[in-house]
Amino acid sequence: MDTGTHIVMGLGLGGLAMLDPVVSADPITAQAVLIGTLVGSQAPDFDTILKLKNNAVYIRNHRGITHSVPALLIWPALLAPFIHLFFPESNGLHLWLWTSIAVIIHVFVDIFNAYGTQALYPFSKRWVALGVINIFDPFIFITHLVALALWYVGFQPGIIFAALYVLLIAYYIARIWSRHRVARAVATQIPETKDVIISPSLKWSHYHIAVKTKRQFFVANMTHGVLTILDTFDRMAIPNTPIMHAAMNDKNISAFLSFSPVYRWEAERNSLGYEVRFIDLRYRSKGHYPFVALVQLDHQLKCVTSYTGWVYSEDRLRKKMDITPSKLIKN
Repeated sequence: MDTGTHIVMGLGLGGLAMLDPVVSADPITAQAVLIGTLVGSQAPDFDTILKLKNNAVYIRNHRGITHSVPALLIWPALLAPFIHLFFPESNGLHLWLWTSIAVIIHVFVDIFNAYGTQALYPFSKRWVALGVINIFDPFIFITHLVALALWYVGFQPGIIFAALYVLLIAYYIARIWSRHRVARAVATQIPETKDVIISPSLKWSHYHIAVKTKRQFFVANMTHGVLTILDTFDRMAIPNTPIMHAAMNDKNISAFLSFSPVYRWEAERNSLGYEVRFIDLRYRSKGHYPFVALVQLDHQLKCVTSYTGWVYSEDRLRKKMDITPSKLIKN
């Protein structure tokens, strides 16, 4: 989920903690727990700081080890004692318990969007991305704001947030069923479907879809149950050539390939040498595929420059690459 939603969920868990008799009976413990749930709900995303280094490191590691099984134990073990230093009279056990719940909820809700996490690491390096909820879901965010407002005006927070989370469990079940129906409809309408990658939009009835078959990729939308195919590409294996080997050894290309489950590639020869581009098919926006990785090799197959990330125009991509625009030869 987005940062704003994790913040309101952290506050909400602090309100829910008031159902804990140990927390509700002690104002100091209640304050410490509120801070613990707020910070715990943000902790797994502290790896966002990796953006300061470069996009390749960020893409390869974001929502990786910080959202893994060991992280569920490490974050509370670090945060709860630190918070307890400032609230030494608080109940340390219950502070740790509610901080742990906040971390677990953060990782749990993140697996329901299309980006996903490596939540099963170290047992599996596979990205768990269920494609059920958009990274920002207006219903989840707004209902939390309403509940927080009721808490502010004097309603009992434990009861408010217990009711909210029962409602959200029902909401998630409904969205899971909706996603299942979309996947089933896609498999019915596109022959030889091997894999369906679904990205929910802000609207309940609208989904972005990437489909793998044996021979092709399909990029589509589904709105109110109607499937519209937007693009079709032939699946082309990455050739076993020195050019592609050199490209795939680049850190930006390597990071992209470690993350993207459905992509196509383009290559060309130009005055500088060779240009290779990989394009993620999950994020089509206004006819453009903004998540890419690009490397420019010289004639000796040494990297001149490379980039991976989100770019919404060719001009901006060329500025980031600092190379002369060229006409692509597509596969």
